[in-house]
Amino acid sequence: MNKTLCTAIAIIAASLTAESYAQQALGSHANVASPEINADKSVTFRLLAPQAKSVLVIGDCLENGYAQMTMTADSVWQFTTAPLQSELYMYNYVVDGMKTTDPANVYQNRDIANIFNIFIVGDAADSKASGNRYMVKDVPHGSVHKVWYDSKKMGMHRRMTVYTPAGYETSGQNYPVLYLLHGMGGDENAWSELGRAVQILDNMIAAGEAEPMIVVMPNGNAGLEAAPGESSLGMVQPFVNLPEAKASFAEHFPEIVEYVDNNYRTKAEKKSRAIAGLSMGGGHSFEISKNNPDTFDYVGLFSAAVRMPGEKRADMKDAKTIEDIKTLFAKQPKLYYIAIGKDDFLMPLNNEYRAILDSFGAPYLYIESDGGHIWRNWRNYLTDFLPRLFK
Repeated sequence: MNKTLCTAIAIIAASLTAESYAQQALGSHANVASPEINADKSVTFRLLAPQAKSVLVIGDCLENGYAQMTMTADSVWQFTTAPLQSELYMYNYVVDGMKTTDPANVYQNRDIANIFNIFIVGDAADSKASGNRYMVKDVPHGSVHKVWYDSKKMGMHRRMTVYTPAGYETSGQNYPVLYLLHGMGGDENAWSELGRAVQILDNMIAAGEAEPMIVVMPNGNAGLEAAPGESSLGMVQPFVNLPEAKASFAEHFPEIVEYVDNNYRTKAEKKSRAIAGLSMGGGHSFEISKNNPDTFDYVGLFSAAVRMPGEKRADMKDAKTIEDIKTLFAKQPKLYYIAIGKDDFLMPLNNEYRAILDSFGAPYLYIESDGGHIWRNWRNYLTDFLPRLFK
């Protein structure tokens, strides 16, 4: 038997073995329903792991953040939660000390460098329930574009996600724009994927709860072209050894606005522009809006990492910063929105910033929710923020 034929047989055998293993793996988990959303909105998790000695489920659907699973007679580990509120939830398993995803659940997301499963609990009795807003419904759908643009400030091509509302391609109309910014460790995919911004926009616009708008979700990591694994850096570890940027994101931001106005049918005026962000993106929204007081009529700070350049966090009384903030409010923005959870670690910083605003009577809307520095809050803030725009 010649060498070529032997090599071919070896490749075929290997592929058959791999295929058989894949089919076996698929078959072993295909009959395991996990997660199963029950009629009372409790959720049952299951994992086929006959050799495991201990299995935990960890996630934001559990009162203490984790629960011990128990093995049934058929070697399936199982746990059922208490009834849950309508929401999107995240979870993982810990099998004998090693964290892993649920092989029976194909729905996964990445947050920074963490991979986890997701599921949504809806509420048939309440069309405005959080979980319902995050589902894909039979409504007119907008389009999602992954756009590359040339940044002179950064000296590179950079990518952002742009949502255009249903009908944009044929309407001939111009639209207002919301610039929606992610947090530290996020990227241009964060709001459209884990934030469910696309589903939220489709559903709220279709219901007449929000104005049709363009939503721009840029990459706020100044030294990066795009999300991890989707740029010329290759498949690098997320947010490890970040390249140094030539300019700050705030300094670079006017290039994004210019690109969007030049390439989309926008209403290029202050009253038709909004900017909002979570955590680091809230800090960016703070910085960008005060540096560009004639650009945005709507500003949203979600759990904002408000920082004053060149100062310690404890001291926000820099004269230039206060002057810039006063100038912004002298231009009378239509909405300055601050939202944060009661348990958020950034609450002291936000309280300090609000005290500054209060000291000179700056008008703002303040929303304080339960919970901490979590996506559940940020999605809810977005659904509360959107109906207030462009009225």
